[in-house]
Amino acid sequence: MAGETFFSMRGIDKDYYMAGEAVHVLKKISLDITEGEYLSVLGPSGSGKSTLMNIIGCLDIPTAGQYILRGREVEEMDQRELAQLRSREIGFIFQNSQLLPRLTALKNVELPLIYAGVLPRERRRRAKEMLARVGLEDRMDHLPTQLSGGQQQRVAVARALVGNPSLLLADEPTGALDQKTGAQIMELFRELNDEHRTIIMITHDMHIASHAHRVVRIIDGEILEGGSVQDA
Repeated sequence: MAGETFFSMRGIDKDYYMAGEAVHVLKKISLDITEGEYLSVLGPSGSGKSTLMNIIGCLDIPTAGQYILRGREVEEMDQRELAQLRSREIGFIFQNSQLLPRLTALKNVELPLIYAGVLPRERRRRAKEMLARVGLEDRMDHLPTQLSGGQQQRVAVARALVGNPSLLLADEPTGALDQKTGAQIMELFRELNDEHRTIIMITHDMHIASHAHRVVRIIDGEILEGGSVQDA
C-alpha cells in the first residue's frame, strides 16, 4: 500500500482570533502521509479535524509550522499556484453533497472540468465515465432532488474524482446517510484505495474510521498517531 511520501507536516499550529484573543485550534501537528495510503482522522466535534482537513486541502493556511506537499512548501505558493494545486491534485467530498440543485448529475460532475478549461466534448465524456464508475449511469440526467441521499453522495464522489486527483479528502462523507447507504459509500472508498488512490477521511465515528488502514486521533487540536486499525 505504502509508497513515497505524499505530504509531510511538522509543527503545524492554527490560531483564530475572537474579540482580540487567540483561540488555538491546532497545536504542533506533525503528520506524514504516503502515496496510496487510506487514513482516517478521528475526533469529536470541535477537536480541530475539519480545520486540519482544510489545511491539508490548501483551503486554509497554518499560523505556524511547515507543510510540504509533493515536495513543495505550501506556504511558499501564491494563490494562483494553490488554486492549480487544488484543481489538479485534490478532490473534496463533504458531509452534505453540495450539489447545485438546478443542474443534473452530469452537469454537476462536469463543473470542476469547466473550471479547469476542459473542452465540452471531453468533459462530458469524462463526467459520464465517472458517473458510470459510481453506478449512476442511469441517473445522469436527474436533478439532485430526484436522487436519494446515497445517490447524491455518489455524484459528489464522481465530481471529486473527475479531475483524476491524487488525493481524496472526505469530511464526514457518511454523516447524512443511513447505515446501509453509508456502507456502500465505504465500499466505494475501499475500491478507490485498491486502485492506489490516496484517501484521507475525517470522521467522529470509530466504525467508519475502521474502514481505513490507519487511524489518527485528534483531541483538542493535538494529534495522537495510530498504527493499523487493529492497533488503534
